[in-house]
Amino acid sequence: MAETETKKKPRWIPLESNPEVMNNYIHKLGLSSQWEYTDVYGLDEELLLMIPQPVKAFLLLFPISEAHETYTKAQIESIKEKGQEISPNVLFYKQTISNACGTIGLVHSLANNRDSIPIEDGPLKLLLDKTKDLTPEERAKCLEEDNGLADAHQTSARMGQTRAPGEDERVNLHFICLVEKDGSIYELDGSKPFPINHGPCDNFLKGSAEIIKKFMQRDPNNLQFTVVALAPKA
Repeated sequence: MAETETKKKPRWIPLESNPEVMNNYIHKLGLSSQWEYTDVYGLDEELLLMIPQPVKAFLLLFPISEAHETYTKAQIESIKEKGQEISPNVLFYKQTISNACGTIGLVHSLANNRDSIPIEDGPLKLLLDKTKDLTPEERAKCLEEDNGLADAHQTSARMGQTRAPGEDERVNLHFICLVEKDGSIYELDGSKPFPINHGPCDNFLKGSAEIIKKFMQRDPNNLQFTVVALAPKA
Protein backbone atom coordinates (compact mmCIF):
# COMPACT_ATOMS: atom_id res chain seq x y z
CA MET A 1 0.00 0.00 0.00
CA ALA A 2 1.33 3.44 -0.88
CA GLU A 3 2.15 5.70 2.05
CA THR A 4 -0.34 8.29 0.83
CA GLU A 5 -3.14 5.74 0.75
CA THR A 6 -5.33 5.75 3.85
CA LYS A 7 -6.16 2.55 5.65
CA LYS A 8 -9.51 1.17 4.58
CA LYS A 9 -12.19 1.36 7.26
CA PRO A 10 -13.17 -2.12 8.53
CA ARG A 11 -16.63 -3.30 7.46
CA TRP A 12 -18.77 -6.06 8.94
CA ILE A 13 -22.03 -7.66 7.86
CA PRO A 14 -24.94 -5.94 9.70
CA LEU A 15 -26.40 -7.82 12.66
CA GLU A 16 -30.15 -8.49 12.53
CA SER A 17 -32.37 -7.22 15.36
CA ASN A 18 -33.29 -10.78 16.26
CA PRO A 19 -33.05 -11.99 19.89
CA GLU A 20 -32.32 -15.57 18.83
CA VAL A 21 -29.33 -14.42 16.77
CA MET A 22 -28.16 -12.01 19.48
CA ASN A 23 -28.42 -14.60 22.25
CA ASN A 24 -26.61 -17.27 20.26
CA TYR A 25 -23.85 -14.76 19.55
CA ILE A 26 -23.43 -13.23 22.98
CA HIS A 27 -23.80 -16.43 25.02
CA LYS A 28 -20.98 -17.98 23.01
CA LEU A 29 -18.86 -14.97 23.95
CA GLY A 30 -19.54 -15.40 27.66
CA LEU A 31 -22.84 -13.82 28.77
CA SER A 32 -24.39 -15.78 31.64
CA SER A 33 -27.21 -18.09 30.50
CA GLN A 34 -29.41 -16.45 33.15
CA TRP A 35 -29.69 -13.32 30.99
CA GLU A 36 -30.91 -12.83 27.45
CA TYR A 37 -32.19 -10.36 24.87
CA THR A 38 -35.92 -10.43 24.24
CA ASP A 39 -38.34 -8.70 21.86
CA VAL A 40 -40.29 -5.68 23.09
CA TYR A 41 -43.77 -5.81 21.55
CA GLY A 42 -44.92 -2.35 22.53
CA LEU A 43 -44.05 0.70 24.60
CA ASP A 44 -47.24 0.95 26.63
CA GLU A 45 -46.81 0.17 30.32
CA GLU A 46 -48.74 -3.11 30.28
CA LEU A 47 -46.61 -4.44 27.41
CA LEU A 48 -43.37 -3.30 29.04
CA LEU A 49 -44.33 -5.12 32.23
CA MET A 50 -44.60 -8.37 30.25
CA ILE A 51 -40.80 -8.33 29.93
CA PRO A 52 -39.03 -10.27 32.72
CA GLN A 53 -37.74 -7.78 35.29
CA PRO A 54 -35.42 -6.05 35.92
CA VAL A 55 -34.71 -4.78 32.42
CA LYS A 56 -31.09 -3.60 32.29
CA ALA A 57 -30.87 -2.14 28.77
CA PHE A 58 -32.79 -1.48 25.58
CA LEU A 59 -31.44 -1.78 22.06
CA LEU A 60 -33.27 0.28 19.45
CA LEU A 61 -32.90 -0.35 15.72
CA PHE A 62 -34.14 2.61 13.70
CA PRO A 63 -33.90 4.11 10.20
CA ILE A 64 -31.23 6.71 9.50
CA SER A 65 -33.41 9.33 7.82
CA GLU A 66 -32.98 12.97 6.90
CA ALA A 67 -35.17 13.90 9.88
CA HIS A 68 -32.97 11.88 12.23
CA GLU A 69 -29.74 13.34 10.89
CA THR A 70 -31.07 16.91 11.08
CA TYR A 71 -32.15 16.38 14.69
CA THR A 72 -28.87 14.70 15.65
CA LYS A 73 -26.76 17.50 14.20
CA ALA A 74 -28.70 20.10 16.19
CA GLN A 75 -28.59 17.94 19.34
CA ILE A 76 -24.81 17.53 19.22
CA GLU A 77 -24.22 21.22 18.49
CA SER A 78 -26.44 22.16 21.44
CA ILE A 79 -24.60 19.82 23.82
CA LYS A 80 -21.22 21.11 22.65
CA GLU A 81 -22.40 24.66 23.35
CA LYS A 82 -24.21 24.07 26.67
CA GLY A 83 -22.39 20.99 27.96
CA GLN A 84 -23.85 18.02 29.83
CA GLU A 85 -23.04 15.94 32.89
CA ILE A 86 -21.75 12.44 32.18
CA SER A 87 -21.21 9.96 35.00
CA PRO A 88 -17.60 8.72 35.13
CA ASN A 89 -19.10 5.24 35.45
CA VAL A 90 -20.52 5.29 31.91
CA LEU A 91 -18.45 3.17 29.53
CA PHE A 92 -18.67 4.46 25.96
CA TYR A 93 -17.22 2.82 22.84
CA LYS A 94 -16.72 4.75 19.62
CA GLN A 95 -17.75 2.92 16.45
CA THR A 96 -15.05 2.88 13.77
CA ILE A 97 -16.18 -0.36 12.08
CA SER A 98 -18.90 0.02 9.45
CA ASN A 99 -22.06 -2.00 10.18
CA ALA A 100 -20.82 -2.94 13.68
CA CYS A 101 -23.51 -0.95 15.50
CA GLY A 102 -25.31 -4.15 16.58
CA THR A 103 -22.23 -5.48 18.34
CA ILE A 104 -21.42 -2.02 19.75
CA GLY A 105 -24.95 -1.92 21.20
CA LEU A 106 -24.55 -5.34 22.80
CA VAL A 107 -21.17 -4.38 24.24
CA HIS A 108 -22.58 -1.10 25.60
CA SER A 109 -25.47 -2.93 27.27
CA LEU A 110 -23.17 -5.38 29.05
CA ALA A 111 -20.18 -3.14 29.80
CA ASN A 112 -22.49 -0.80 31.70
CA ASN A 113 -24.17 -3.54 33.75
CA ARG A 114 -21.26 -5.62 34.99
CA ASP A 115 -22.24 -4.94 38.60
CA SER A 116 -25.42 -6.98 38.12
CA ILE A 117 -24.90 -9.22 35.07
CA PRO A 118 -22.18 -11.87 35.30
CA ILE A 119 -19.88 -12.36 32.33
CA GLU A 120 -18.18 -15.75 32.28
CA ASP A 121 -14.57 -16.29 31.26
CA GLY A 122 -14.26 -15.90 27.51
CA PRO A 123 -13.70 -13.38 24.70
CA LEU A 124 -16.28 -10.89 25.98
CA LYS A 125 -14.87 -10.75 29.51
CA LEU A 126 -11.37 -10.34 28.12
CA LEU A 127 -12.53 -7.44 25.94
CA LEU A 128 -14.39 -5.68 28.75
CA ASP A 129 -11.51 -6.10 31.18
CA LYS A 130 -9.01 -4.84 28.62
CA THR A 131 -11.01 -1.75 27.67
CA LYS A 132 -12.60 -0.61 30.95
CA ASP A 133 -9.96 2.05 31.68
CA LEU A 134 -9.35 3.19 28.09
CA THR A 135 -10.70 6.18 26.20
CA PRO A 136 -13.64 5.66 23.80
CA GLU A 137 -11.22 5.94 20.87
CA GLU A 138 -8.83 3.41 22.38
CA ARG A 139 -11.74 1.04 22.97
CA ALA A 140 -12.67 1.38 19.31
CA LYS A 141 -9.14 0.40 18.32
CA CYS A 142 -9.36 -2.71 20.52
CA LEU A 143 -12.62 -3.68 18.82
CA GLU A 144 -11.01 -3.29 15.41
CA GLU A 145 -8.19 -5.62 16.45
CA ASP A 146 -10.38 -8.26 18.14
CA ASN A 147 -10.49 -11.00 15.50
CA GLY A 148 -12.46 -13.35 17.73
CA LEU A 149 -15.25 -10.82 18.15
CA ALA A 150 -15.23 -10.04 14.43
CA ASP A 151 -15.51 -13.71 13.49
CA ALA A 152 -18.35 -14.28 15.97
CA HIS A 153 -20.18 -11.21 14.67
CA GLN A 154 -19.85 -12.26 11.04
CA THR A 155 -21.05 -15.80 11.79
CA SER A 156 -24.06 -14.56 13.75
CA ALA A 157 -24.94 -11.92 11.15
CA ARG A 158 -25.41 -14.71 8.60
CA MET A 159 -27.83 -16.59 10.90
CA GLY A 160 -30.72 -14.11 10.65
CA GLN A 161 -34.17 -14.80 9.24
CA THR A 162 -33.64 -12.29 6.44
CA ARG A 163 -30.89 -12.28 3.84
CA ALA A 164 -27.77 -10.76 5.33
CA PRO A 165 -26.57 -7.72 3.38
CA GLY A 166 -23.04 -7.85 2.06
CA GLU A 167 -20.26 -5.98 3.84
CA ASP A 168 -20.20 -3.31 1.12
CA GLU A 169 -23.97 -2.82 0.82
CA ARG A 170 -25.30 0.50 2.11
CA VAL A 171 -27.47 -0.01 5.19
CA ASN A 172 -29.73 2.76 6.47
CA LEU A 173 -30.58 1.15 9.83
CA HIS A 174 -28.70 1.78 13.06
CA PHE A 175 -28.59 0.41 16.63
CA ILE A 176 -28.31 2.45 19.80
CA CYS A 177 -28.35 1.33 23.43
CA LEU A 178 -30.16 2.85 26.42
CA VAL A 179 -28.89 2.15 29.93
CA GLU A 180 -29.42 3.62 33.38
CA LYS A 181 -26.31 4.75 35.22
CA ASP A 182 -26.20 6.61 38.53
CA GLY A 183 -29.85 7.62 38.26
CA SER A 184 -29.86 8.91 34.67
CA ILE A 185 -30.69 7.32 31.32
CA TYR A 186 -27.89 7.39 28.78
CA GLU A 187 -28.12 6.94 25.03
CA LEU A 188 -25.00 5.16 23.82
CA ASP A 189 -24.42 5.51 20.10
CA GLY A 190 -20.87 4.85 18.92
CA SER A 191 -21.39 7.02 15.84
CA LYS A 192 -21.85 10.10 18.06
CA PRO A 193 -18.94 11.92 19.71
CA PHE A 194 -20.15 11.23 23.25
CA PRO A 195 -22.95 9.61 25.29
CA ILE A 196 -26.23 11.51 25.51
CA ASN A 197 -27.56 12.11 29.02
CA HIS A 198 -31.37 12.10 28.81
CA GLY A 199 -31.68 13.19 32.42
CA PRO A 200 -32.62 11.63 35.74
CA CYS A 201 -35.28 8.95 35.96
CA ASP A 202 -37.00 6.96 38.67
CA ASN A 203 -38.42 4.38 36.25
CA PHE A 204 -36.07 3.02 33.58
CA LEU A 205 -38.88 1.28 31.63
CA LYS A 206 -41.06 4.37 31.31
CA GLY A 207 -38.17 6.74 30.76
CA SER A 208 -36.66 4.61 28.00
CA ALA A 209 -40.05 4.15 26.35
CA GLU A 210 -40.48 7.93 26.15
CA ILE A 211 -37.05 8.35 24.55
CA ILE A 212 -37.79 5.62 21.99
CA LYS A 213 -41.18 7.17 21.20
CA LYS A 214 -39.43 10.43 20.32
CA PHE A 215 -37.27 8.58 17.78
CA MET A 216 -40.47 7.22 16.24
CA GLN A 217 -42.22 10.59 16.28
CA ARG A 218 -39.43 12.08 14.17
CA ASP A 219 -40.24 9.52 11.45
CA PRO A 220 -43.97 8.82 11.92
CA ASN A 221 -44.43 7.15 8.53
CA ASN A 222 -41.52 4.74 8.91
CA LEU A 223 -42.18 1.27 10.31
CA GLN A 224 -38.55 0.12 10.48
CA PHE A 225 -38.24 0.35 14.26
CA THR A 226 -37.54 -2.63 16.51
CA VAL A 227 -36.77 -2.75 20.23
CA VAL A 228 -34.98 -5.47 22.19
CA ALA A 229 -34.51 -5.61 25.97
CA LEU A 230 -31.73 -7.14 28.06
CA ALA A 231 -33.53 -8.99 30.85
CA PRO A 232 -33.38 -12.10 33.06
CA LYS A 233 -34.12 -15.32 31.22
CA ALA A 234 -37.80 -16.19 31.55
